[in-house]
Amino acid sequence: GPSIPKIMGIEDEKPTGTNSGINPIITKEGLKVISLGFMLPERDSPVVWRGALKMKAIQQFLGDVNWGDLDYLVSDLPPGTGDEPLTIAQLIPEPDGAVIVTTPQDVALLTIRRAVNFAKGVGLPILGLIENMSGFVCPYCGHEVDIFKSGGGEDLASELGIPFLGKIPLDPDIVKSGEKGRPFVMKPGSKSAEIFENIVNKMKKSLSDRKR
Repeated sequence: GPSIPKIMGIEDEKPTGTNSGINPIITKEGLKVISLGFMLPERDSPVVWRGALKMKAIQQFLGDVNWGDLDYLVSDLPPGTGDEPLTIAQLIPEPDGAVIVTTPQDVALLTIRRAVNFAKGVGLPILGLIENMSGFVCPYCGHEVDIFKSGGGEDLASELGIPFLGKIPLDPDIVKSGEKGRPFVMKPGSKSAEIFENIVNKMKKSLSDRKR
């Protein structure tokens, strides 16, 4: 999405092109990144693209970027079951799978049911489900309070028979890290950072189990 350059601390960078393709931006941590945010004339320009333009952009990001050797290729897609996830599912041969992110509210869970059915319909494996905004972490005492309901994502994952990867709380430190373009998971001694790490480890295990 267009906010990725800001979150990754590379919003002042611009990809360069060569005869062999587009060179992605590489972060200080060694992550290769390409985003619609790099293509906008101004930072606050809206992305008003029809389906055909979205599909063409995704095709370019997948086929024309000099990715080189990668451990993982992660595509951050907007909510819903529109052109973007369908194009990804069609263009990537034998994708390892999708990670579905929801919030605990019933309205969000209805949308997630459709996303799960969509993934199954196009033959896209589901690596797991994450419940985001699951509780609020007080910046003063560290106590966690449920602002919305909690556990809806976990219950839905159990009902649908897909792995549940974890709950990510509303943590002010996560917001601050994104605004400063710093990886939150590098923050030592943070419970939320530990949650992220546990989720990644579960995703790796899910991938490993699928390839056996």
